[in-house]
Amino acid sequence: MSSNAEARLPLPPFTRESAIEKIRLAEDGWNSRDPQRVSLAYTVDTKWRNRAEFANNREEAKGFLTRKWAKELDYRLIKELWAFTGNRIAVRYAYEWHDDSGNWYRSYGNENWEFDEYGLMSNRHACINDLPIKESERKFHWPLGRRPNDHPGLSDLDL
Repeated sequence: MSSNAEARLPLPPFTRESAIEKIRLAEDGWNSRDPQRVSLAYTVDTKWRNRAEFANNREEAKGFLTRKWAKELDYRLIKELWAFTGNRIAVRYAYEWHDDSGNWYRSYGNENWEFDEYGLMSNRHACINDLPIKESERKFHWPLGRRPNDHPGLSDLDL
């Protein structure tokens, strides 16, 4: 359940342009690595499946994000539109990170999103695979935080 006071533009139904804008806003939020900020993009009763972990509300999603970014260090993410219709968006993405032992990974995934009328995500289903990489194989090189507008996207990087 959401309220107009919590509305997150752009609102559904999505056009190609508004879906791309919504994706970039989500990418920017996740690249902030701020669980509180990111959790506010989801409905209070949001439902998530992320790998084998499930979240059944905004607070559980915030807890998930807190644990995620405590483990996935120097996290950098790129999302790209796959498909959209009405109040749903499908994205593909990749992110790079390392663990506390310095082992680097590139994680590839797909997400299916469903939004309420206020533009808050009510359902998120994610499938993710982790590929160990060498630090020299990294492709995401920007200071922590928002990906610069001129940094290549997934298709440009042949990912």
